[in-house]
Amino acid sequence: MTVTHIPGEQRHHWWNEWLDSKQSFPATGNYDLAANAHGLLMVHNEDTVFPGEGFDSHQHENMEIVTWVLEGTLKHTDSEGNSGIVYPGLLQRMSAGTGIRHTERNASSLTSREKLRVVQMWIPPDTDGRVPSYEELDVRDELASGELVPVASGMPGRGGVRIGNRYATLHVARLEPGESVTVPDAPFGHVFMADGSVAFEEVGDLAQGDAVRLTGTGGHRVTASTASEILIWEMHAEFA
Repeated sequence: MTVTHIPGEQRHHWWNEWLDSKQSFPATGNYDLAANAHGLLMVHNEDTVFPGEGFDSHQHENMEIVTWVLEGTLKHTDSEGNSGIVYPGLLQRMSAGTGIRHTERNASSLTSREKLRVVQMWIPPDTDGRVPSYEELDVRDELASGELVPVASGMPGRGGVRIGNRYATLHVARLEPGESVTVPDAPFGHVFMADGSVAFEEVGDLAQGDAVRLTGTGGHRVTASTASEILIWEMHAEFA
């Protein structure tokens, strides 16, 4: 059983003239994503995208890509004919399957000066060669409860959008000061402070950008010190 605190400033940092990418697992460049994965989680980037900028059309295969916007709006289009505007509280899931091309851009214009801050997460499917698919789900009402909400899952009986891996669930909580949630017990867990600050049982204080990686444990209480947003991956397998 391990519980490891990863301060936000220890993340891999990559940027260019329009993108500032803080990566919990190094993803930009010639990196072995599987070798750096924790459980099933291979990519976990907090990206800030300047107004009017973004990623032009590019290809993905055999990957479950989950996108969660923290600030601003993201415009998505893909080769399967899907398009949409993703905003805070709307969960986006794209299953690349046999292959899909897509674009992701800050939906705001250059004159608006509104940045896009987004967390993008990748896990492998449990079966390669699926038909590409896309799904969105607005979970703002559920998050208003102050509870831990399953927003994307392939596990039986779990809510949220359906991802193509039956061993994983992404939970999100929006907490007011003093509210608490419990980290699910699982072979692998990943807790990320998207916003705010909390007290993590047996670890201490966490600030925005911090993460805790858990192996073979759970049940820890996480209590908000300030208004906070927390992303928690519960994973019952590892990349193989």
